[in-house]
Parts: sequence; C-alpha cells; structure tokens
Amino acid sequence: MIINLAMKSHLSPKIPFLVVTATCLFAITSFASDKPRQAPPAKPANQYAAFDAHPNEKITVAAEPCDDPRDCDFFRLPYIQHGFIPIRVIFTNDSDTALTLDEARMQFISINNDKIPAATDDDIQRRLFSTKGAAGKKYPLPLPLPPITVHDKPVDKKISADEEDFGFKSTTVNAHSTLAGYLFYDIRQLNDHPLRGAELYIKMVNTLPDKDGNKKQLFDFNIPFDKWLAAKPAAAASQTQ
Repeated sequence: MIINLAMKSHLSPKIPFLVVTATCLFAITSFASDKPRQAPPAKPANQYAAFDAHPNEKITVAAEPCDDPRDCDFFRLPYIQHGFIPIRVIFTNDSDTALTLDEARMQFISINNDKIPAATDDDIQRRLFSTKGAAGKKYPLPLPLPPITVHDKPVDKKISADEEDFGFKSTTVNAHSTLAGYLFYDIRQLNDHPLRGAELYIKMVNTLPDKDGNKKQLFDFNIPFDKWLAAKPAAAASQTQ
C-alpha cells in the first residue's frame, strides 16, 4: 500500500510530494503502533503475591490485577479508564494429570459479596464504544430452545486482538505446566477501593476425562486481593485511606 502511494505521486503532479510523504509516514506509524504486543512472561503461580495452593492436588492458581494503566500499557484500549480491571489468572499444574477449564467459573467477589463474572467481548464493546449493535438482537425460537442473538456490528478488532494476544490460549492446563490469561471485570459500580477485601473465586476446574470418560472436579480456589495489596505498599496505602 505504501509503495502504491509513492507510485501515485509520480502519476498525479497536482498532489504535493509533501502530502504523499506525510501520508506514507502516517501509514507506517499506524502500522508500527499496532505491532504484536507482549505481556510479561507468566511465572509459576506461587511466585505471585496473591495465590491459592492446593498441595494435595498439586495445583496453584494466582491472580495479578492491574489497576494502573502504566503497569499494563501493552493493551490496545483503555480498559481501566472505562471501569474494567484486567486480572491475569495463572494456573500452575504440578500434577501428572492435565486439567480443563472448559466448565470453570471465575468470579470477582467484592467485599460486599457482589459476584461479578468476567466480561464478554460484547460487554467491553458496549462500554468502550457505546454501540447498541454490540449487544445484538434476540430472536425467539420454539421452546425449549433459547433465543438466538444476531449482532449488527462486529466486535472491534482491537478487542479481538487483545483477547488473542493476552487471553487464554487454551482451556487445557497440561501436566507440569503453567497457563495464564487476562480476564476483565466490570467494577465501575463498586466503591473507590474495589480490590480491598475482594477475592477471585474459581470453581469447576476439572481433570481431563480419562479413557472411560471419568473426570475429577478440583476443590474451589479463593484468592484474596488483600495479599496483592499488601505486597504493594503504595497501592495498599491508597486503599486504606
């Protein structure tokens, strides 16, 4: 595309060369600004400030919030400024059996026991871009089938790109491995210190089915964010004021 613009500058003498050059530079800058981005490599879960370890099951899960945009500036969009808190969830499986997150539920539980599920792409789209089309229209089907949702507007590419780059790459946590991904929680309606006294509650994590189809559900995980706040003196001080 940039080469074509340069060629047109020779074919269209009425277009100033400076304008064409500026256009090319803008295209290059825009492309470079959306180059592949990377979050810090995931560490074993027990190396984070807030984690819950199950020694008997040999599974540890950690939660690492980001409440300051400067600490997660790799995101393409300003989620924090729009009332979402990104939380990186890290699963470390030291057992000999793989796990599946296909049925897992990961809820943000506030100090007042508000249960907040992870936001969907549509939730984020509605908040950041204020579009009614993101919610889609529901069309009823004969009972007992649920209604289907038809979306008028696709989810913004930057939301999809962030999910691709920073979300969970798989729902399987292989044996002796670590899997991590970011989830976003809508905390706009909570108080000024949403992490204080809150926790990440994770349930319905299962082992992969064996050859006979049997699977085992792990005990629930409770990860208090006060541990994370305590490990960050500046953040903890602001939360207690």
